[in-house]
Amino acid sequence: MESRKLGKELTVSAIGLGCMGMSEFYGRPDEQQAIDTIHRAIELGITFFDTADMYGPFTNERLVGRALAGHRDDVIIATKFGNERAEDGTRIGINGHPDYVRRACDASLQRLGIDHIDLYYQHRVDRSVPVEDTWGAMKELVDAGKVRHLGISEAAPATIRRAHAVHPITAVQTEWSLWSRDVEVDGVLATARELGIGFVPYSPLGRGFLSGRIRSLEDLDPTDFRRFHPRFQGENFAKNLELLDRVNAIAAEKQVTPGQLALAWVLAQGHDVVPIPGTKHVEFLEENVGALAISLSEDELASIEEAAPRGVTAGDRYADMSTVYA
Repeated sequence: MESRKLGKELTVSAIGLGCMGMSEFYGRPDEQQAIDTIHRAIELGITFFDTADMYGPFTNERLVGRALAGHRDDVIIATKFGNERAEDGTRIGINGHPDYVRRACDASLQRLGIDHIDLYYQHRVDRSVPVEDTWGAMKELVDAGKVRHLGISEAAPATIRRAHAVHPITAVQTEWSLWSRDVEVDGVLATARELGIGFVPYSPLGRGFLSGRIRSLEDLDPTDFRRFHPRFQGENFAKNLELLDRVNAIAAEKQVTPGQLALAWVLAQGHDVVPIPGTKHVEFLEENVGALAISLSEDELASIEEAAPRGVTAGDRYADMSTVYA
């Protein structure tokens, strides 16, 4: 397994595992299946595992903690705060108040069953709280030894700079894939690279769309949130299937799966980039890891660019984009 570095100090496997879908959003959870997938990831050399308190809510951290309990010294655990939810799942809102940051960290440590978090992200930026206040509390967590490294998710370039001035950011996490290329044009990627911050793309398979396994809403579980996602609706979905067909054609010519091609493209964007594709199936995990063995020539990258240029995807990344790039 190749390693990559986030920021100046955090070394992780070149591909991580996003664990969100093991507990919520992508259909019905199966705990044993999820644990088997995490254990297989460790066998394959993956050391970087991503969760958040709001996934479940709270159940995903407990699951990840149990699955990694015997491997603590060999893995990097990333979790997040800021999307506040109640135990019954009710969404309370975005919270960046310092007191909440401290409480959220302590609760995550308890659920994960660990004494420190390797990478702690501000999941979303609270527009009502100066980011300096939030990051002051996060810096206190580092000083107290509860957290080793800090990250931020879906933040605007100016916010990234302000947070980085309080405490160095190790990683920026934002959606990035062949169908979500905003970071290349809105200054987020350029700002991270200017400041020496690593980049962690979530949903590098476009919510699973780029795997090629979703051709209609009937391919999704009735509880799957993608049934209501803007890019999976009506004319948007039809247009995005045309994009997928172009990706499929390139993948077939190269004799790889479309998902592997999509991941190989993300991996080819730089050694400061560590995607975290999520899955709860061992077979899909193994397919994703296979992308690490795929090299793309300049001609192939040009063909992919022609097939999936920036801005080609139909529909917004979220139904409510108000918490993105705050």
